[in-house]
Amino acid sequence: MTIPVYIGWDPREEIAFNVAARSLCELSPDARIIPLVLSSLRDRGLYHRPTTVLNNGLYDVISEAPMSTEHAISRFLVPRLQRHSGWALFVDGDVLFRRPVEELFDRRDERYALMCVQHPPIVAEGTKKDGQPNQIYHRKNWSSVILFNCGHPANRLLSPDYVNAVPGRELHRYGWLDDALIGELPPVWNYLVGVNPPMDDPAIVHYTLGVPSIPTYRHSPFADEWFAAAVRAGHGQGHEA
Repeated sequence: MTIPVYIGWDPREEIAFNVAARSLCELSPDARIIPLVLSSLRDRGLYHRPTTVLNNGLYDVISEAPMSTEHAISRFLVPRLQRHSGWALFVDGDVLFRRPVEELFDRRDERYALMCVQHPPIVAEGTKKDGQPNQIYHRKNWSSVILFNCGHPANRLLSPDYVNAVPGRELHRYGWLDDALIGELPPVWNYLVGVNPPMDDPAIVHYTLGVPSIPTYRHSPFADEWFAAAVRAGHGQGHEA
């Protein structure tokens, strides 16, 4: 079975994307990696939300809120991109895979429209990455790794018209779904560095606050593995990535 894995791509985070893709393909060579590129979705007429630039970052007009990445909203088009058929994985571009993705797909459960790690609420805002605001909203970080049941009838609502019209906070909290349709994944499949308690052997390491190439996060957990993957992806030498 070919496993479709959509990885969020942002031109400001090219190294992070390449690390995510490299670590995935080394562990799961049969996975089909699909970069989720905003400009391509716009060209295809699938994404037309109005955005502007505010404080050197993207600002979503409909949400009246900043976008920390270009794939902040476009991830919810994955069921449509899969023609509402089968299962697919979405991950943010700042992850490191440490286990084969086949292990995650083995957890598919047809009862659910999607499955994710259901993180506890975050109460402190602050900043992340290169000084961007770390917004707080209901079910924060639940949507950074999503195992989509693309063929589930409830996900038919995720049409381009719907995704382009609804505020981001409604999408990120899975507002189109009844709670009973949201399945739970073990925490190892979305370990939030600097947010969650330390974890010995996570399957997906998510550098949600900033990847190790940013000096502030250079000594984050599993940074050595991240830098090694960066080198194998063609970026720099060790900690110079």
